Amino acid sequence: MDRLRLLNRTLQVGLIAVLAFGVLARNVSVVVNALAGFGVTLVPAVLARDRDLLLDPRFTLVVSVAVFLHSIGMVGLYDRIWWWDHLTHTFSATIVAVIAYTVVWAVDVHREDIHLPPPFTGLFVLTFVVAMGVLWEVAEFLAREVAIFLGQEPVLVLYGLDDSMLDLLFNLLGAVTVTVFATTRLRRWGEQLAAWLDRQLEAN
Repeated sequence: MDRLRLLNRTLQVGLIAVLAFGVLARNVSVVVNALAGFGVTLVPAVLARDRDLLLDPRFTLVVSVAVFLHSIGMVGLYDRIWWWDHLTHTFSATIVAVIAYTVVWAVDVHREDIHLPPPFTGLFVLTFVVAMGVLWEVAEFLAREVAIFLGQEPVLVLYGLDDSMLDLLFNLLGAVTVTVFATTRLRRWGEQLAAWLDRQLEAN
């Protein structure tokens, strides 16, 4: 676990380096994405400190890897490596699927009046990831159009409708990977989350 935390810290340092590069290069896109990514990596520590919710270091590391890959992609890898966008979308979809599956399973365990069969949970996660992917693509398009209208450099990369369809396909790939290969561990995380919810209710 110490090794995982060290890797996570290394990725955070990498994000700071990307942020510094963006500032020196006066590249708003790089700065915004690196800053947002670094903020995301701080969320697990904030949850642990303020809410006593301890996330598995392996999940925290995957989140850091995803935002780091996206941030260095903004430096130029999205344009130079054709599959980089597919890689980052698969990683991001995996994270969304993990969160969705864990939360749904936690609700199933936490609430005695709710029973969600595993097949339904898997289908829900796939649907949820696809829906979030569609919303993200729409947000990318709107953010770009607003930036262009205001005469600013867009902070998100958009390559057209065909690329958006491929993004959704790789989002689905990430979700399928999670629901097929990681359900046992995610159910354990869901049970831990349900236990945390019970503690919060008792404390209140």
